[in-house]
Amino acid sequence: MKGGGFRIYVLAYLVFLYAPILLLPLFAFNDGTVIAFPLSGFTTKWFAAAAEQPSLWLAVKNSLIIAAASAAISTALGIFAARASTRYEFPLKGGVMGLIMLPLVLPEIIVAVSLLVVLLGLGVNLSILTVILGHVLICTPFAIAILTSAFQSLDRSLEEAAYDLGETGLSTFRLIILPLVMPGIISSLLISFTISLDEFIIAFFLAGTQTTLPIYIFSQFRFPQSVPIIMALGTVLVACSIVLLTIAEYLRRRGLARSGAKDTGGFL
Repeated sequence: MKGGGFRIYVLAYLVFLYAPILLLPLFAFNDGTVIAFPLSGFTTKWFAAAAEQPSLWLAVKNSLIIAAASAAISTALGIFAARASTRYEFPLKGGVMGLIMLPLVLPEIIVAVSLLVVLLGLGVNLSILTVILGHVLICTPFAIAILTSAFQSLDRSLEEAAYDLGETGLSTFRLIILPLVMPGIISSLLISFTISLDEFIIAFFLAGTQTTLPIYIFSQFRFPQSVPIIMALGTVLVACSIVLLTIAEYLRRRGLARSGAKDTGGFL
């Protein structure tokens, strides 16, 4: 009885969580402009209309630049932090790592307002660069979490064998360690890219006059005639996010399989 009740709870939770997402493509292909049942008919004109918006393409360009830069910087910082936390002991290690991971639990609006106050106090003009800085702060803890798992699964005897054969610490890291954790690195890049691409609050406060894709979507909801176009755009974004997360999870599992480590759960 308890097991049956738990299954019902899980099913209800999943329906509540994903039903709104399933409605996106339903209304994206609906011929009517009103987001309501019954549906008017099947059409793809909203996708074509979205592709004809110059302001949308500018927002997409800005978001791709921000997401790519944020993913690269976050993953690079995550490699250093994960390597240090799994390989070395240093004073206040727990406290330092806790501070680095703190953005995971802080409300994003608090982080955004704090960054805005600091940047304006320093006289920094709000732009794409400031959004990148904010997204790096948000994405780095996720990169560290992914890469820590990858570094922990390494067999330390491989590193010791490389030292015995005359390799330096740098060459061992470059030739032995990095190839072994490469699936985790790619997974970190994809996850960080997805998080940055979808992030709204940080971009809303720090973008200044620049427009990112989430900000563009938010602004278009003021116009009822644009809602079906946003539904079509949302469908494309959900599909892209699912593809990226699936690739990231595949690479994570592949990395664990190569190292022989036990899989304790992932993204999907």
